[in-house]
Amino acid sequence: MAKLAINGGTPVRTSPWPKWPEVDESDVQAVSEVIRSGRWGRLGGTKSAEFEQKFAAYQGCQYGLTVSSGTAALEIALRAMKLAPGDEVIVPPYTFMATATAVLQVGALPIFVDINPRTYNLDPALIEDAITDRTRAIIPVHFGGLPCDMDPIMAIARRHGLKVLEDCSHAHGGQWKDKGLGSIGDAGAFSLMSGKNLATGEAGIITTNDPELLGWSVLYHDFWRGAVRAGSVESELPQGWTTRFPVLAGNDCTNEIEAALLLSQFAKLEDQARRRSRNGDYLNRLVAQIEGVRPLRTDPYVTRNVYHILTLQYTGEGFGGLSREKFSQALNAEGIPNSLGYLKTVYQHPVFLEAETALPGGFPVKGGYYGREIDYNQVHCPEAERLCHEETLWFGQSMFLGPQSDMDDVAEAIQKIRANARELR
Repeated sequence: MAKLAINGGTPVRTSPWPKWPEVDESDVQAVSEVIRSGRWGRLGGTKSAEFEQKFAAYQGCQYGLTVSSGTAALEIALRAMKLAPGDEVIVPPYTFMATATAVLQVGALPIFVDINPRTYNLDPALIEDAITDRTRAIIPVHFGGLPCDMDPIMAIARRHGLKVLEDCSHAHGGQWKDKGLGSIGDAGAFSLMSGKNLATGEAGIITTNDPELLGWSVLYHDFWRGAVRAGSVESELPQGWTTRFPVLAGNDCTNEIEAALLLSQFAKLEDQARRRSRNGDYLNRLVAQIEGVRPLRTDPYVTRNVYHILTLQYTGEGFGGLSREKFSQALNAEGIPNSLGYLKTVYQHPVFLEAETALPGGFPVKGGYYGREIDYNQVHCPEAERLCHEETLWFGQSMFLGPQSDMDDVAEAIQKIRANARELR
């Protein structure tokens, strides 16, 4: 008789996992109050500014600026850093597409530097070899919520006069050496879309301790209509309404309905971050005792990993040659939701491989705009490519909001598959 659920056996877990987002009456009340007020947009409202102040302080920053998405946060921060067409920005290849396409959107060129295979974060040892006289910035991504090795990254940036923009889209409440992520570099960019650890419909926020960078971000995010605001650029610009437009900008504001929901959800964030961190750390300890799977490495500088994604590496020892794909399917059948993560690196997608047709006029990659072209078909980051194809397993953040016993179920299911792997050969 089959023991594995994928073959008709009884699954380890049949009870549901925690739902996301966690919604209660306070969220409904917060949104309904704004709707009844009639003050729905940023101008004339107060909720966006209140959320900016609270979230920035939570991450250890002086300033925050809410924008329309995490992608907008990256793009606006890069514009505020004064990147020019043809400049180069170092990015990791194992991340969501927006980390690199935001660079393209400002006319700059993403330069891919491989990741450390035991952390999935940008490998500082490889950065300096990628720096040229056109390099202007580095975007380290705190992948899955696990903090990057920021000491060497910051040292390299200061040595070469580069800006550092932390991509914190997985890292709400994460901490590096007791400092909030997004407060270490020149700026941080957070996504606040529905699936993130702090969620609204679609939004993002820029964090910084640099008032000048904040000021330029304000100019770029809303046609300057809201530029005269506390802590931004009132010393540089005239008071009151005006039709002056000092920079080429768009409209990337959040609205008051989103901000009200963010404020309500923010009140829950610290408790959720503690639960995720506690359960994720516990599961990693369990998994470390099972041959054939292993957790990512946690270095001493990691004060808190908030596990937007908990990543396990499936090496397969003791599983009788069972493929990662089949192991993932068997684990799902046991009631443990997981995925294989990214199946390609960022530069292996058409927007880079077929830049001549995928980008308008090939800009900025093709066309010789800066006296040279980049052929992303020739880019090769072996560690990132290998991880996409061989060993990665992802577990989503909402799994870590329940009791510790949920983690025991995950470990039990892995052990069960290992003990009965012969059923799947």
